[in-house]
Amino acid sequence: MSASIPYPAPDFRRLFDATLSPLLVLTPDFTIVEVNRAYLTATRTERSIVGRPIFDVFPDNPDDPSADGVANLRRSLRTVVSTGRTDTMALQRYDIPTGEAGAFVERYWSPVNTPVVDGDGRVTHIIHRVEDVTDFVHLRRVGREQERVVAEAQMRAEGMEIDLFVRAREIREVNEQLSRANAELDAAGRTLKEEQQAKDRFIATLSHELRNPLAAATAATELLALDLPEGHPALSVLERQLGTLVRMSNDLLDGTRAVTGRLELVRERTDLCSVVHGACADIRGLFGHEDRTLDVDLPTGPVLVDGDRLRLAQVLTNLLSNALKYTLPGGRTRVRLSTAATAATAATANVTDGQVRLTVEDDGIGFQPGQAEELFGVFMRAAPAGPSTPEGLGLGLAVARTIVELHGGRITAHSQGPGTGASFTVLLPLATTGTPEPRRVPPARRAPRQLAILIVEDNTDLATTYRTLLERQGHHVTAVHTGADALTATASHLFDVVLCDLGLPDLDGYAVARSVRARPHGHKVRLIAVSGFSRGSDRGQSRAAGFDAHLAKPLPLAELLELLEAPDDLLQGDHRNG
Repeated sequence: MSASIPYPAPDFRRLFDATLSPLLVLTPDFTIVEVNRAYLTATRTERSIVGRPIFDVFPDNPDDPSADGVANLRRSLRTVVSTGRTDTMALQRYDIPTGEAGAFVERYWSPVNTPVVDGDGRVTHIIHRVEDVTDFVHLRRVGREQERVVAEAQMRAEGMEIDLFVRAREIREVNEQLSRANAELDAAGRTLKEEQQAKDRFIATLSHELRNPLAAATAATELLALDLPEGHPALSVLERQLGTLVRMSNDLLDGTRAVTGRLELVRERTDLCSVVHGACADIRGLFGHEDRTLDVDLPTGPVLVDGDRLRLAQVLTNLLSNALKYTLPGGRTRVRLSTAATAATAATANVTDGQVRLTVEDDGIGFQPGQAEELFGVFMRAAPAGPSTPEGLGLGLAVARTIVELHGGRITAHSQGPGTGASFTVLLPLATTGTPEPRRVPPARRAPRQLAILIVEDNTDLATTYRTLLERQGHHVTAVHTGADALTATASHLFDVVLCDLGLPDLDGYAVARSVRARPHGHKVRLIAVSGFSRGSDRGQSRAAGFDAHLAKPLPLAELLELLEAPDDLLQGDHRNG
């Protein structure tokens, strides 16, 4: 039975600042008291305008004798103050200063002024919302000019023969139809783009929000495993299903990054044999379920590539997960890694010198040969939707292709048809001679003493479970749920390690880290960020704030213990589990 997790109240100041419509908040005497980013961008101003009268910031253009923007806006604002009602202004020309002495730029706006009324019915503030319609006005002006040109051409054509007149009229009608069609296409394109952006934001937010409950469930499962050393059938079910949920969450986030071009790599010289061996070892237990077999064929020596070790492992994990979904019980999957193609395969795989070839073959359901390229599309599935369709979101292969192409390689799929199995081939360039050697990681040393650990996590289920798991390892653990409590705890007690969530209800984790580091003994504390966000920019922010490492939720206990036992000089490596 799971307890409901309350959602934090929204930060209305951030909501206001993130609103896409340009917004300005005025006092009844028309002084600017707040402004959002969209308004600053639209009017080419900065936050220094806050506290100034609006008409001092935006006067009329002195070079335009017909300028009436100030008068019209003042009249509208006075109407709002006197009536307490919203006033929608007509489309208004109101030029804005460019920042250069005396220079203005032509602008057209669609303003709406809305009162904020207190309990006594008095207007306390005015919300001034505008939309920049300059482009629309210019397009309409161009359209009118085109109509004028057409009218003049029509007058000249009236003296021509009747057949020429008819042809001219037909051409004009076609042009008008094309103009309407182009306008409709532009509008549809804008709508589609907005819907795509909204979908991407939703998927990214959903993936992040899933990580807290997944982290708590994963930690609770590990705690059960400690309490049941002899195992339990339910534990293996929980581990498999939680692993599936974690992969789906990661696929959601990485799928969004892949589509939007924000997937990042951390390159180093990497032994691909080691990557393949580790990925296969991690997933081999799932193949043992329902008597499936996983065969691995690796070269005897290292195969070095210039790549991101974790992302390359993700490619193979996605391919193996795909094989698991579409292979029947008792099926077989084979992984092969080689740096040279046989004569029989060289022509079809296009393997050349300086390339490494990774193949994942299965004897599963296969697919139509003409469907091979479609499989790498977003949300594409090899099997049609239905009650027996395997689990998954159809993102794994799309993410794998993006990662491979970012490495300068390519990935292809092949099948003889339904029921004949499938093979996926990845071609990657071998490392060049100038690529740095792989980072040599010395064996992790055991902690010389039990650690004093502070957990800062607003999810109480997760904090409690982490605390219990770490106490089982002999550590002394304290858990708090806010940034303020974390600063109080670290002021009165010197902890060896602080595990800090970044998204806290008051101070964020970055502020906590900076405050801890600023204290006299702050350099002695090992700070580890734990968050649902794990992009390169997120890790960069955590490093800048003073964190020694950045871990993504859900966090397996084994990886956390490995990090706690690692020497300090290894903490600045790339920690991106999940």
